[in-house]
Amino acid sequence: MEIIRNIKVMQETANAYIREAKTIGFVPTMGALHEGHLSLVERCRQENDIVVVSIFVNPTQFGPSEDYKEYPRDLEGDIEKLREMEVDIVFCPTAEEMYPEGYCTYVNVEGVSEKLCGAFRPGHFRGVATVVTKLFNIVKPTRAYFGQKDYQQSIIIKRMVEDLNFDIDIIVCPTVREKDGLAMSSRNQYLNEAERQAATVLYRAMQAAREVILSGKGFGEAKEHMQRVLRSEPLVREVQYASVYDPFSLEDITTLDASGYKGRKVLLAIALIIGKARLIDNMLVEVTQ
Repeated sequence: MEIIRNIKVMQETANAYIREAKTIGFVPTMGALHEGHLSLVERCRQENDIVVVSIFVNPTQFGPSEDYKEYPRDLEGDIEKLREMEVDIVFCPTAEEMYPEGYCTYVNVEGVSEKLCGAFRPGHFRGVATVVTKLFNIVKPTRAYFGQKDYQQSIIIKRMVEDLNFDIDIIVCPTVREKDGLAMSSRNQYLNEAERQAATVLYRAMQAAREVILSGKGFGEAKEHMQRVLRSEPLVREVQYASVYDPFSLEDITTLDASGYKGRKVLLAIALIIGKARLIDNMLVEVTQ
């Protein structure tokens, strides 16, 4: 396994593989790797000749009061996990390498970036879109792999790839969950034992809303059930959003007639704060009646 820290070296290495007509699969991460990340790497390994994983905690997607400095980091442990999975290249640049002095170019995907998490984390998705654009130009992947847990991020990246004519296939893989339903996340490390147990409320709330939708009741009632479950957990400090959304526009659709979505999927999505952890989760549900 090759570890590359320099942008120019990564580009030259990618170009050499492209000249050999080899496909490059890419999994961008911020490290602190868990089974969710590794499931993306496994899928990537199955579908490409060369597997590249980036580890970079991107400062431009964190607000001034957010957890950039505290974000979990374990580069040595991450590299060992990736070595065991026979990853070909780990790209782990520094912030100075990615954003040298005088850097002033950013990518903004308008509309969908302002909804859901974007309403609570201004500038976050500009940072995401910018770093992913840079990584795509550095790694030059054939396919790039993202997890559904970051659903809004995947929608934004798909839109960016389409609008900017990137010749890259974006593959969104299912959320990997703990046995009790909690979505795997690097930020779960922030939770103490009681908070970790409380965090299962996200999955329980979505499951409650899902049952309402599958029973043929309206989206408004599904939202009410979801929020009732969330209110029942005393360790939830704040619910930032929790509702039923259109999976493409990310608009709240709780005032619409559910029959108009029959045979289509809707998005259940939640963001809340437990302890010092901001947790997000989502679920796609097909409207059957």
